[in-house]
Amino acid sequence: MNGFVSKVNTAVAQSVVGKWFMLEGSSHPRPRAGTLFSTELRAGFATFVTMAYIISVNSLIISDTGGPCVCDYDPLDPTKGGVSPGTSAGGGGAPATGAGDMIAYCSTNQEYTSCIDIVRKDLIVATAAMACIASTAIGLFSNLPLGMAPGMGINAYFTYTVVGKFGSGKISYRVALAAVFIEGLIFLVLSILGLRQWLARCIPRNIKVATGVGIGLYLCFIGMQSSAGIGLIRSDPATLVGLGGCNNEYLDASGACLAGRMESPRTWMGVLGLFIISILVLYKVKGAILIGILFVAVISWFRGTSVTYFPYDPIGDSRFNYFKQVVSFHTIQKTWAVMDFQLNTGEFWLALITFLYVDILDTTGTMFSMAQFAGFMDPKTGDFEGSTPAFITDALCVSLGAVFGTSDVTAFVESGAGITEGGRTGLTAVTTGICFFISLFFSPIFSAIPPWATGPALIFVGSLMTKSVTEINFNYIGDSIPAFLTLAMMPLTYNIAYGLLGGLLAAVVINGTVYIIEKLSGGRLVPPNKNEKDPVMSFRMGPQGEGVLPPWLVRLIRKIKGQDPLEHAEHGRGAVPRISEETLPAPSAPASPMVDEKKDNIEMVSKVMPDQFAENPTLLTSTSSGVDSLSSRRMSHSHHRNSISADHRGEL
Repeated sequence: MNGFVSKVNTAVAQSVVGKWFMLEGSSHPRPRAGTLFSTELRAGFATFVTMAYIISVNSLIISDTGGPCVCDYDPLDPTKGGVSPGTSAGGGGAPATGAGDMIAYCSTNQEYTSCIDIVRKDLIVATAAMACIASTAIGLFSNLPLGMAPGMGINAYFTYTVVGKFGSGKISYRVALAAVFIEGLIFLVLSILGLRQWLARCIPRNIKVATGVGIGLYLCFIGMQSSAGIGLIRSDPATLVGLGGCNNEYLDASGACLAGRMESPRTWMGVLGLFIISILVLYKVKGAILIGILFVAVISWFRGTSVTYFPYDPIGDSRFNYFKQVVSFHTIQKTWAVMDFQLNTGEFWLALITFLYVDILDTTGTMFSMAQFAGFMDPKTGDFEGSTPAFITDALCVSLGAVFGTSDVTAFVESGAGITEGGRTGLTAVTTGICFFISLFFSPIFSAIPPWATGPALIFVGSLMTKSVTEINFNYIGDSIPAFLTLAMMPLTYNIAYGLLGGLLAAVVINGTVYIIEKLSGGRLVPPNKNEKDPVMSFRMGPQGEGVLPPWLVRLIRKIKGQDPLEHAEHGRGAVPRISEETLPAPSAPASPMVDEKKDNIEMVSKVMPDQFAENPTLLTSTSSGVDSLSSRRMSHSHHRNSISADHRGEL
């Protein structure tokens, strides 16, 4: 078997595919050392397993908007959820109804909920299709091992803040999709000009970190509610929120539990799912989130139980009949190209700006951290190989995702699982895309995953995102207060935009006041610990503020001058060398008999190899590379941490 795999690896490497993806042994002038076709396939599947949960979770969240479905709620008609025309609250003839009354009525409207079921099936196909297209495109055109799909966090903001549950927000689902579409076009321009990296650098570091933490708390809050979670938290008229976990017969009109708290079997199934995910991740089981979701879902598929997702009613029968098809290709019916370009409202532009900001931090930060994790970063330029086509691909996929009916497409930190498995080329991403394509034909399975099965995934992902809170500088008030307001306001206001605005305004007011006082006093009145403040960012476009040209243009100028257009780390002056064909012996060449020379090579690799690879160095090199003795060493290289830490990149 090993001989057959070796022959396949050699044949692919020597083909046009091997040259395109720069596999080791190909005719490409700069092959990536240690890359094998079989390893890339395994890495791509690992990335898919860790990302597959997004198919059901994203469709469940976005479908809470109601999509293009219309509920016949009328605040003045008692037969349609309203009250008598003369009834008012607070005078002025305003009906004593609100978003809560609309949601309560629409959730029991059979025609409306049936339409939402179709929307959810549409979104399952849309999510899988966009993950397939985006992952394949970024693999083909940027040659990076990154998985892409509609992103977590931004989908919750899209649903519960911009559109609102069942369309109870200030702009409609169709208009929100138009905002996403325009955002993608703006991203395309910013990517070509190299401004995405610059904009990300302009935001204070502590607010960037706090944004990830706040989104993590936001996801956890959603996962604990009933609409897209386990129902652990319910509304409370006195304290806004309170302990839930009760059965539907104990709910009042506002959704608060009157009795029977923590007695709902579905809530306890969600708690069990969270426990399973936690234990599996603790033991580093690949695909832990997906396993936890499927465990709870399978139990919920049995009819006649207290946790079934297929009750004996018209909605349950419809779900079960579709589920029994198992393999079926669902054609998108309601979410395809339904954008409505009404650009004359302030809420539209606020949503657009927030989409831009959050996605800049999310996608740009994820790509940079994954590139550094994989060893592609050039410390001299602050850029990574394939950055411009990667950002352009992301921008185009954001707009295409809006056409499909879903929120922003972004790079996933779960790509770290594939990188840990040895993925180093775009073949990893292409394999992930193929797996998502296959999942398109199993939409009945994904549509039958209930919210109490996906809620634990939201809570767990949220917990991982909050780990980066330790990177906030709490030693200086000018840094800590803006960061704290950012992360606290996101879940408490149920709005990512308000958290971002609150943090940025606090940073400007506090630090601006300190600056004015210092200038007026001639430098005599300064905070005693001002030296602990994070340094102010540079507003120049270069990685250290030394230039204004976008990275792709810098590479083009190098090429015109006859210089190396990529300038990897091993070529930069004073740069730390990384694994390449220049730092490792060729596979066909015997290892050097000189002990000191071999030791130098090992030491060189040890400085740049991630800890995860140090535990299993065969992920990067074969024993013929002459560095197999690395398995006994622990590496100490420190990596930039993204919203999900490096400790968990290979576990999800």
